[in-house]
Formats: sequence, structure tokens, C-alpha cells
Amino acid sequence: MIEPKTEAELAEAVKSANAPLRIRGGGTRDYGRPVQGEVISTSKLSGITLYEPGALTIVAQAGTPVADIENELAKNNQRLAFEPMDHRAILGQDGNPTIGGAIAANVSGPRRISVGAARDFLLGVRFVDGEGRIIKNGGRVMKNVTGYDLVKLMAGSYGTLGILTEVSLKVMPADETAATLILNGLDAEQAVAAMSSALGSPYDVTGAAHVPASGHTVVRIEGFEKSVAYRTEKLTQHLSAFGTAEIISGDAHDLLWQDVRDAKALSGAEGDIWRVSVKPSDGPAVINSVKPAAYLMDWGGGLIWMKTPAGTDVRSMIPDIAGHSTLIKASAATRSAIATFQPEPKPLALISNELRSKFDPRGILNPGLMS
Repeated sequence: MIEPKTEAELAEAVKSANAPLRIRGGGTRDYGRPVQGEVISTSKLSGITLYEPGALTIVAQAGTPVADIENELAKNNQRLAFEPMDHRAILGQDGNPTIGGAIAANVSGPRRISVGAARDFLLGVRFVDGEGRIIKNGGRVMKNVTGYDLVKLMAGSYGTLGILTEVSLKVMPADETAATLILNGLDAEQAVAAMSSALGSPYDVTGAAHVPASGHTVVRIEGFEKSVAYRTEKLTQHLSAFGTAEIISGDAHDLLWQDVRDAKALSGAEGDIWRVSVKPSDGPAVINSVKPAAYLMDWGGGLIWMKTPAGTDVRSMIPDIAGHSTLIKASAATRSAIATFQPEPKPLALISNELRSKFDPRGILNPGLMS
């Protein structure tokens, strides 16, 4: 394993490489078709290099554990708004999730429906491309528009365009308090109707999920204490047609949303794990078509985590529903037969291939990972 301690060492390692490289951060989001190549790790590129609480910005090296960033932000009552998922529970992996890995995979949690995705809080990046060149794009303020927007291009590229070395992020103040409304016994269609009603209400919902394993449909409200109390009361009345809501807060609330964020209801058992993104109104149709062994719906029903029998080709079962699906966990045999990521339409595939040829002309950065 190659473990450069500086950006310059990383650039030199890539420049001198004469074979494919398997890029690794904390080793907790290891999904996709296996990359055959020497492992190059960013774990030694760690540390917060700049934090300006008053400006709501933080800059950290790519190998910095997400937990370190969250702990530092908490000292000033701030947080990462995009609530990055921890994949260790469903993938059965060890290690520490890093901020570079979260950005490379554009990992966005339950709060995405109210504030946006990880890429929306990414202000600037530094990375090493497939030629070993160090490239910087973006800045530390939202108004920086100089040059091409490589910042958002790097989010979700899974290391196939470059190896992130540093990221600049906008952060948000933490809320004073939060509460969750729990509705019991709803099926998928009823749950989506309830979540859509909550999200369409004026009560500023920041999370809406359906967890069949517990029989709960949950809706989150965050903010100042008096505002949360008022909105919780009003939203309870608003959702009365779906049943009487139980209200929780404090540690129980925090643990519930951590479990939703990390899709823990799908951890442990045998089978494949899929992540499907569709319109919320299409969510029940996906469930009815696939009939998964277990599932969880987040983002008001627009994000579906499913556990299926090994080798199940979910895409072939929902061909007429617009969206995209990702095979998150499966055996090597299944991965060789079923593409990890949603196949791209030809025009988009041409653009993707052209981008890779520009940033990685030798094809050494995570080759085949996204095929």
C-alpha cells in the first residue's frame, strides 16, 4: 500500500505509477466492481487546515475522519448540514469514514430533502489528476466562480477523475432542539402520502422516512425550542388522518435518525443491498415490483434501501420507472454480472468517457469501478 504523507508525495506517486491504482480513504465505502491495482491511501493526509466559525467555513485534508470534523464543529455549535452516512453497518466494514470519501461519493443523509446534497456545500477542492498534476478549483466563499466548476464535478466521481487531497466546505449552525413525529402501522403507499403531506406543509420538515422493520413512519422538525414545539403541535394536527403521532426528542430522537441515516435496518442479514432513487410517488411501485426481503425509505420516499436475495437484478424489475439504482453490497459473482451503477445513456456516457480521458489519460485511477 502506498501511503503518501503530503500532497506532493501523492502527486509524485501517481506520476510515477505504471499500473492501475486503487484509491482508498478510510476503507468504509468499499463498493463497486473491485479495482485491480495497488492501493494508494489518503489516510495520512489528515487534519483540519482552516476553520472560521464566523464565516461558516472549514477546510480539511481529504483523509480527515468525518468524526474529527464533526467534533470540532460541535465546539462552536455547528455541523455538516448534509449529514453524511456511515456505511460500516450495512457493508460490515471497519475503518473511519473520511471527509474525502464522503465527498468523492457525494454521500448525503436524511437532511438532503431540506438543505441539499454534499456537493451543494462544497466550496473548493484540491486534487491530483491521473497525470500527477496538482489541481485547485473553487475557493472558501459561495461567490467564487473563477474557472470551470470542477468542484461539483469531483463530488460523486469516486476517484475516477482525481484523488482528492483537500476540501473546503460550508457548514451550518446546529439547531437548538429537535423533535420527531412517529406514525405507526402505515404501508408504503400510506407512508409516502403522509411524508408528502408533511413535506408540503409550512412546518419546515427536515427529515421524512419510513422504516417497516419498526413499523414507524417518522418526520423530523428542527430549530429553536419554541418554534419546534409550535410546529410539532401543528404538524401533529396536520397528519391526524394518518393516525395519532407519538413525539420523541433527545437521545431517542438522535439514535433514530442515526439509524435512518445509516440504513441500519438492512445490516447483518444475508443478501444484496440496493440503493434506488426515484420520485417519491413512484416509491411504492418500486417496492411492489421488487418485493424486497427488507427495505427502508428516506427522503420522503425518494430514496429506497432494499435487501434482496443474492443475484437479484433490481433494474430489470423496474424498467419503466424513471430513476437510478446502485448495487451497494453483493458477492463478486453478482458484481461481475450486474453493473454497480446505473448504466448511462449514450450521450452522457460519451461525456463521462471524455472527461476521464482528460483527467486520467492513462486510465489508472480506479479503472472499471463505475462500469
